[in-house]
Amino acid sequence: MRFSESLKKTGDFQKVYKNRKSYANRLLVMYVRKNGLSENRIGISVSKKVGNSVTRHRIARLLRESYRLHEEMFHSGWDIVVVARAGAKNASYQEIESALLHLGSLQSILNTEKKMESD
Repeated sequence: MRFSESLKKTGDFQKVYKNRKSYANRLLVMYVRKNGLSENRIGISVSKKVGNSVTRHRIARLLRESYRLHEEMFHSGWDIVVVARAGAKNASYQEIESALLHLGSLQSILNTEKKMESD
């Protein structure tokens, strides 16, 4: 992740949750908040309700990789928290990627022109 850092502190996650700007689909929930920086910070949350540790880490890796590959498409200056829902348990990489990009466009933090340039 060239342009982004990870959210690690509980307080950082709480600030994003309190902003209450969220959208969801059947696999993911995305919360966003302006951070006033020149880069994005992304946090990934997968609860025990989703599955065992192997499943949770698989989902987190898929989300991180999806974001990394499409990082240039996201506008800078946002804290982004992605929460996996139970439906993500058996989802493929393509489904996770599609769900992440869908939520990014709903949040209006996705620059769709970048995708067209790379195609």
